[in-house]
Parts: sequence; C-alpha cells; structure tokens
Amino acid sequence: MHSKPRIAIAGFQHETNCFGTTKAGLAEFEMADSWPAMLHGDAVIAETRGMNLPIAGFAKAAEDAGMELVPILWCAAEPSAHVSDDAFETICAKILDGVRQAGPLDGIYLDLHGAMVTESHADGEGEILRRLRALVRPELPIVVSLDLHANVSAASVELASYMAIFRTYPHLDMGGTGARCLPVLQRLLAGEVLHKAFRQMDYLIPLHAQYTGATPGEELYAALSPLEADGVLADIALGFTAADFPDTRPSCVAYSLTAEAADRAADQIASLFGALEAGSTHPMLSPLEAAIIACEARTGKPVVLADVQDNPGAGGTSDTTGLLAALAEAGAQGVLTGLFHDPEAAAMAHALGRGGVFHAALGGRSGVPGDAPFEAEFEVVALSDGACRYTGEMYGGGVATLGLTAALRLANPDADITLVVTSIRNQCLDLAHFTHLGLEPEKFRTVCVKSTAHFRADFEPVASAVYPVAAPGVFPCDLEHFPYKNLHPDVRTAPARG
Repeated sequence: MHSKPRIAIAGFQHETNCFGTTKAGLAEFEMADSWPAMLHGDAVIAETRGMNLPIAGFAKAAEDAGMELVPILWCAAEPSAHVSDDAFETICAKILDGVRQAGPLDGIYLDLHGAMVTESHADGEGEILRRLRALVRPELPIVVSLDLHANVSAASVELASYMAIFRTYPHLDMGGTGARCLPVLQRLLAGEVLHKAFRQMDYLIPLHAQYTGATPGEELYAALSPLEADGVLADIALGFTAADFPDTRPSCVAYSLTAEAADRAADQIASLFGALEAGSTHPMLSPLEAAIIACEARTGKPVVLADVQDNPGAGGTSDTTGLLAALAEAGAQGVLTGLFHDPEAAAMAHALGRGGVFHAALGGRSGVPGDAPFEAEFEVVALSDGACRYTGEMYGGGVATLGLTAALRLANPDADITLVVTSIRNQCLDLAHFTHLGLEPEKFRTVCVKSTAHFRADFEPVASAVYPVAAPGVFPCDLEHFPYKNLHPDVRTAPARG
C-alpha cells in the first residue's frame, strides 16, 4: 500500500421502476434534474462538495483522512423504467476505463443505488461489480454505499468488500452513509478480514410504509446500534417494490471479525422482520376521501396529501390527475398542489406571461389506467426558469433543475386550487419547489405533493396532518393487486394472515 492510500471513486445511480413508461437513456444521465448533471474527473468532488450525497460524504471523510482520491465519474438519472443498454454499457465503460487509467490503486469506493434494472441485466449493480472485480486484483477492497430502497443480491454482497446502506427515509443520511464507508475501508487496508452474512426477507413493504419515523422502519433501524456496540456492522435495505425481479425484497447485511457473530446478527434482524410483518402496511385514502378532508380543512397549519403512486422519484410520470380532479369536483378551497410534469402547459404559461389565461388539457398523457387529462381554464400567477435552490435538510445545498416552470390558478368559481407545472420531472420534496415562485405553503389549507415519503422532512413540520392518497399512477403502493411477473415465489406482497 502507498504511504498515502490511492482510492478511485465513482457513482452510477438509478432506481428502476419496471412498470414505468419511459426508459433512462444516456441523455437522462447526462442532464441535470433533481441532482447534478454527469460529472467527470475532479468535478466529481468539486461539484458535489457540501451536498447530502454519498460520494460527497465519502470524499470529505477520505480527504480529511489524508487519502489521495482518483475521481472518475458520477451520474444519476431521475427514476424511470429500465436503463437502456446503450446508457449502461457507455457509463460502465467510462468507469472501467477510469480504473484502468488510474494507475496503482489501494481501494475503490462506489456510490450506487441498489435497485437498477437494465434492458439486459435484472441486477444492474451486481453486473457493475462483476465487471469491476474482473478488472482488478481479487484482494482489492471495494466499498459501496447503497440506497435504503436497494434490492440487494447475494452476488453484490459477495463481490463487494463492504456495503453501507442509508438508514433514514426521508434520506437525510446520504452523505453520512458515504462517510461510514471510510473507516471500514481503513480497516480493510490495514489487513482486517470481515466475514459477511446476508439475509433476504419473504415479504414486501410498500414504499409509503417504509417511512423510518413509524413502524416497521423505526424498530428495525433502532436494532442496529446495539449490534454495533457488540462489534457487528449491520445494515438493512427495505427494497424498491417497483423493480420486478427475484431479488425485489427487503434484506440485511452484517459484517464482523467472526462468521458466527455476523450470522447471529443477520438472524436477529431477520427475526425482527418476521415479528413486524403485520405492521408493514399503512392505509391510504381514496381521492374522494382525500377531497373530503381537503374540504374540511381550515386556516392554520395545512393538511398535506401525498399523491404517493405518482412520485417521479420512484419512476412515476408526475402528470396523473386523479387527485386534482377529485379536489376540483369537490370544490376544495385553498389548495396548493405540484409538481405536475407538463412542458406544453409550462411553455404556454411563459408565452402568455403573468395574468394570462388559457385553456389546457393538463397532464394525463402517460396512459395510466384510470387517468385522463384535466381540462380547464388556468390563470398564470407566477413564472420561473426552473433553477430552484433547495432549502430543506435532505437536498440543501443543491439546485433542482425544473425547466420552464409556472404556477397556475384554476379558473373555476367553485374551487380554489393553485398548481405548479414543470418541464422536467422532479419529486416535490422541498418547500422551495413552491416558495421559489412566491407561493407560501403555510398559507394554504391543503398542500398536495407528488412524493411518497421524502416530502416529510420539509413539509411535516408545517403540516397539521399528513395522509397518503392512492390515486392512479405507475408506482405501486397497493402491492397485493399489482401484476408482478418476476418476484421470487416465496415473496409475499401482503402480510401473512392467521
């Protein structure tokens, strides 16, 4: 090992919704959206510094420890259907070429998601690790950070020297998870051997029920600290339920100096999963029930309604109109809702300017069963170029790229609804998505967000109550009735009964 360890770092992130309507091509990884555009070389560190991203957390920890970093590439695409073969092969080749050209290395850090499905590889991360392992010497430490929603495979666990996984949803610890990889890498560089244990669970947890501030997440993650006090490094992945393949399920990994201790910890976590299964589903409102609650809302802290099945951060189209239509039909007052992905409506609003009124068939173009465009007259109340600096804890320090964006007011005498339309899909998880247009969510009676749980970090403190709503969308939360084709036969989509 060099006197100053040389560590290559790279990131390739995608959360794949196998039921989505559009795939992630190379352009989607090259562009900026919720996260930065594709970064190369030194820009990997410079352009993510200070952000709540795993690679930023690892880089800072490694630099503070005096390591020499060799940054190669970092990229992410907004969740969608499968990653195209062209994108996967091109980005993998860039990472592998970077490792080849890096010179002598003492280790590698990868910022991966854990739920990537490509056109040709169900286990995208496993394939990345397989190719990397074939390139480097067998003993070279490769440490990896993964998303809490990872669908971890046995192959990935075997190929990686160590995996750290987010422990919060909303993901407030992304940077911290990257940083947690550093001390383990140092132990591996010092010659320690960590034994691994891996367990996969036999039931799915809907994403809106994976919120770590409630059962079962709260209890599961509380179990990790006592294990660490006993010298075991353990992490839990709750799984991404829209990735339809045999490894779609929760899992846990454990590392220790003895195989017995690692196995014992993994068994303990698996047993806890079994004990918590009955509480792994959370009820959702129908759009009609949500509209009734909105109509009963009064001034003060707003009610927050989460359109959980149209979350673009989980591959949703962000253009379904089921909840909006129910609110309008019920005559709801003081409603703020977003973000709707409708480039045509945003462009029309910008062409007309503030105060302009136009007719539009908003959203509903994605072919989602039970959904349709929402036809109405809209008044333009605010405009933005879509450069939105996050102010909340989760993405603070970063900038959302929304494209041309507009705030529209429904020109309907029976309903008072203001909505935000964007030209680029973004999950509505930060108050800044509204406030950068001059809209103050706290002054509305009801706020509707196209998000599953990430919104809670910024919106829950200003809300009187939060309700998930099951309007039509391509991201399944009602798992029992979703048409999976490739799940492992032992995996249940609803809790065992009796």
